[in-house]
Amino acid sequence: MKKKYIVFIPARGGSKGIPLKNIKKFIDKPLIVHSIDYAKQSKKVNDIILSTDNNDIKKIALENNIIVLDRPDDISGDKASTESAIEHLVNSQNFNKNDIIILLQPTSPLRPKNTLDLMINRFEKGKYDCMLTLSPIHPLTWKIKTNPKSMYDYSNRPRRQDFKEEDMIYDENGSVYIFTVKSFLKYKNRLGGKIGHYIFEEVYGKQIDTHLDFKILETIALYIDRNENEKN
Repeated sequence: MKKKYIVFIPARGGSKGIPLKNIKKFIDKPLIVHSIDYAKQSKKVNDIILSTDNNDIKKIALENNIIVLDRPDDISGDKASTESAIEHLVNSQNFNKNDIIILLQPTSPLRPKNTLDLMINRFEKGKYDCMLTLSPIHPLTWKIKTNPKSMYDYSNRPRRQDFKEEDMIYDENGSVYIFTVKSFLKYKNRLGGKIGHYIFEEVYGKQIDTHLDFKILETIALYIDRNENEKN
């Protein structure tokens, strides 16, 4: 049986930080639509499924011609995990174990254009169980418990422009996750087994959790758009 590629967008209605965040207008359209449009750039994706408990979100999803999965109340509250929404998706659909789920979180609206199929190709070529996107951050980092502990050699402090590739550390940016149904059933997690990665530039590594994040990412989006127009 031929495997399918299913994009899954979890978008519940509740949000303490920003009420109805998932349909708040980001630049020129509701936040969830940016993830829908990114999924539609792919030539490999078979279905786009959005999970929600909110009628306004559902309406916008249907207007964009994607499938809507009604999310039960018991996995729609503030303490509900994304994994519980994925499990509900898997249990409610007739998936093959080799089918591939692509999780797009609406709170990461900035993604490099036309990269999803590149990720899928790398996923297949590497025979990974799962894959995630990462973004670089400068490695001048610290851990704080009883006493601050540096994660770099501050006695031989490098200049930022002198960092080498092997010095860099990476942030799990929450933008794209790819995993097989088989892997999720085994680990009950989006990550597990043989893990692959795909690097997004730092400018794509931010997520929206607060009103300030919203404003910052809108500014970044305009910066990206301006740069792309100048290149063209």
